[in-house]
Amino acid sequence: MMAAEKKRIRKLTIAKAMSEAIDQAMTSNPDVFVMGEDVGKLGGVFGTTTGLFDKYGPDRVRDTPISETGFIGAAAGAAVMGMRPVVELMFIDFFGVCMDVIYNFAAKNSYFSGGRQAVPMVLMTSAGGGYSDGGQHSQCLYTTFAHLPGLKVVMPSNAYDAKGMMTAAINDDNPVIFIFHKSLQGMGWLGTAKGAIVDVPETVYEVPLGKANISREGSDITVVGFGNTVHHALDAARDLALEGISAEVVDLRSLAPLDRETVLASVRKTGRLLAVDDDHLSYGWTGEVIASVAEAGIALKCPARRIAYPDVPVPFARPMEQFLLPNAEKVKAAVLSLMNSVVSV
Repeated sequence: MMAAEKKRIRKLTIAKAMSEAIDQAMTSNPDVFVMGEDVGKLGGVFGTTTGLFDKYGPDRVRDTPISETGFIGAAAGAAVMGMRPVVELMFIDFFGVCMDVIYNFAAKNSYFSGGRQAVPMVLMTSAGGGYSDGGQHSQCLYTTFAHLPGLKVVMPSNAYDAKGMMTAAINDDNPVIFIFHKSLQGMGWLGTAKGAIVDVPETVYEVPLGKANISREGSDITVVGFGNTVHHALDAARDLALEGISAEVVDLRSLAPLDRETVLASVRKTGRLLAVDDDHLSYGWTGEVIASVAEAGIALKCPARRIAYPDVPVPFARPMEQFLLPNAEKVKAAVLSLMNSVVSV
């Protein structure tokens, strides 16, 4: 094969992949615009809008005052009027001051109008801890949104998915909560999981929302993750393989809609289930996944288990926070325990 014929490999961070998806959408559709705090010349605190201000100017890339209620309300109004706004809520922790417009307007307007008036907006926001940012800048809150009908809730674990899912979100007629995890974003000051930086095509493409992905095939146990915990599961699976244990890793990618079929098919194959989340334990998606398996009547070889963040506010002290967060070592230990246990009758 000639050098010119070789496939071009472009490894991007999630931040750059998101920016590229938004850029391509803005180029093809004049109704797409961006707004939020520091999304203009700065390019977003987490790099989500890098280069867009210089290319499209202040009319289509709008820096806003520090008023989430105001600018997210404006985005929802613009969406109803036929625009396709991409609006950034800098930290998911700040959702409280703008939740009314998210849930009581954006999520419900299609229902209230009998499907005649859509709200095609993307609300992108950061989540995740591990940086000693304290209890008001380190939360995940995924299932807070997934619990609310009318919203789609997604999070990519790698740059390929980030670009394709962002494109799909912008094209979707429903309000989409597009979450990106700080530990995967690829910002130098945050660090990033190496597995999140992958080859991303230059062409426009979509990754369907609501469809999980088998990140690693296996036969002994199913480990389900979302965002950063997918990488914990993959790291653990590589170590477990050296001990003769074959772990299948499922990346949910979406909580609403939740792809139960992919999870159920995997668990039917392996007969064991571990769900790993860095959101709070109680009432989280881990319980929903386990309940779905139970309701499907799948006979497990051992009790299902979940790892998640304890039901406490995120502490500021780094040793305390790191102690509470899920990691690959905890996943590996849980898998080894499950492999040695059986269902009691």
